[in-house]
Amino acid sequence: MGVANGGDRWHERYPELGTQPIPIESYVSEEHFRLEKERIFRRVWLNVGRVEELPNAGDYLVKDLPSCDTSLLLVRSESGRVQAFHNVCSHRCNKLVWKAGSGTGRGFACKFHGWTYGLEGELRFVPDEERYFGLRKDALGLTPIATDVWQGFIFINLAKEPEETLEEYLGELGRELGQYPFAETSGMYYAWTTELHANWKVFKDGFQEVYHVPFLHKRSLPDSFSSPSNPMSHCLEMKLYPRHHRMSLYGNPDHKPTRVESLAFRFGSLVIRNAYESARLPPGVNPTKSLSWSLDINVFFPNFFVDVADGTYFTYNIWPLAVDRMAWEVRSYFPKAETPGQRFSQEYSKIVFRDALLEDAQTVEATQSVLTSGAKTHFQLHDEELLIRHDHQVREEHTRRG
Repeated sequence: MGVANGGDRWHERYPELGTQPIPIESYVSEEHFRLEKERIFRRVWLNVGRVEELPNAGDYLVKDLPSCDTSLLLVRSESGRVQAFHNVCSHRCNKLVWKAGSGTGRGFACKFHGWTYGLEGELRFVPDEERYFGLRKDALGLTPIATDVWQGFIFINLAKEPEETLEEYLGELGRELGQYPFAETSGMYYAWTTELHANWKVFKDGFQEVYHVPFLHKRSLPDSFSSPSNPMSHCLEMKLYPRHHRMSLYGNPDHKPTRVESLAFRFGSLVIRNAYESARLPPGVNPTKSLSWSLDINVFFPNFFVDVADGTYFTYNIWPLAVDRMAWEVRSYFPKAETPGQRFSQEYSKIVFRDALLEDAQTVEATQSVLTSGAKTHFQLHDEELLIRHDHQVREEHTRRG
């Protein structure tokens, strides 16, 4: 099996994308970066967390979003609703909650002049209120942000009037993935966050193909995604949606686990497994129902990856900070361990996953360091890099909008 899809080229399914090289310009242009922030990140639905981070009324999460030029205050209200606000006081526009991270409380008081807000964003108290001029507290609450939840994932949209609902935005991919047991598989998670000196698209492109796996991951994953019958890790399936896309990855059924890996297999799911019971998986996962399946990479435009396997999943959020700087958030989710053996399996999975991620990340800054050299003007794309080509087209369509 030299090619996982039987020998056809993936680009033949989507001839409208063409096969031309992709210009490098948008990866190094300050003007293009400005347009991405204005016409993509400030207008589309963005994932900012999961409901498990706000389990109880009064729980809140502060998240700075340089990609959108704001700070976000996520709150679980007394009614149980999750809502987002700009983290900005109505008095003199001070940052209301200074420290990023999570907490719990009954309201929020500005450290500058003591203006106090409730969990619904309402302005409750203004010190020395009678000295103001016609102050209307009922019109000076926190500025709300459109918020919605899909399968436990919290999304926001910074547009004053979003063009479409979250359900409409996620579309067919959201419906196909909607039956995955996210709630049952989110009992615990491991998280990593870092900043890299690279354009966010350089980084994102590296996770939208597995052409690199036999080379970059030959130490950490020597035969998990490739075999003598599929030496180049050709995908089992690719599917493009209007904005989003999915890629189903091959897993070597003849993978020979190490002694420690064999022990971990006994107690629970690893991030990478190679034997699956299709009946356990919802219809939108492993669409080819192949026994040589490892996981599905699901990419929601512009910056959210939800990669699902059997019994575990992980997510990436990629945030632009500057034309040559970005933040990367990784979370690896598992069901809550019920035995020491299951915890051992999850800890081992975390280490395998971490090592592979370090290999991925090490190429990014080196790539960015030579992009502005002028030595090359275009990227040459392989057939298995179809998702990169599609992503480029979707971004260009959005940045061209007025």
